[in-house]
Amino acid sequence: MSELDLDIVLIGGPERRHIELVEHDPAWAERYEHERRRIASALGDRALRIDHVGSTSVPGLAAKPIVDIDVSVADPEDEAAYVPDLVAAGYVLRVREPGHRLVRTPELDVHVHVCAIGSEWERRHLVFRDWLRAHPDDRQRYEDVKRSLAGRTWDDTNDYAAAKTDVIDEIMARATS
Repeated sequence: MSELDLDIVLIGGPERRHIELVEHDPAWAERYEHERRRIASALGDRALRIDHVGSTSVPGLAAKPIVDIDVSVADPEDEAAYVPDLVAAGYVLRVREPGHRLVRTPELDVHVHVCAIGSEWERRHLVFRDWLRAHPDDRQRYEDVKRSLAGRTWDDTNDYAAAKTDVIDEIMARATS
């Protein structure tokens, strides 16, 4: 994505943050459950699925201490149907891109990805999570790459995420074959 595209997608522009990986913390599952209840209360039946995804959802995998949650809705483009209620619940809108919105806590420790039910976004997150939970070799491979990348300085945290694309694609190829 170009810098111009990022300026349009990222509300508030690029952010430079230190990438810190920590050992898996069982408290992340508890934090997810707390946030799941908060989201469900805010959205009711508009939240068609709420799932703990990302590295914090995989026991044994080192991660940035940021809990990622996917919320599947009928139409993520219809922000009026859910964004005001998530903002009222204490989240801040950070990303607006086709088929995906991201809101997060002001403390930056929870990222809520809003996508369409049945979308490729939803499917990839769930398949990747489930594969890593069941395949320790790929879980370790992914962690090794993350640790290598975390040691670098990144002008934008999105650059760190993009640098993981090759290993994610490699693992997804196995997960979906």
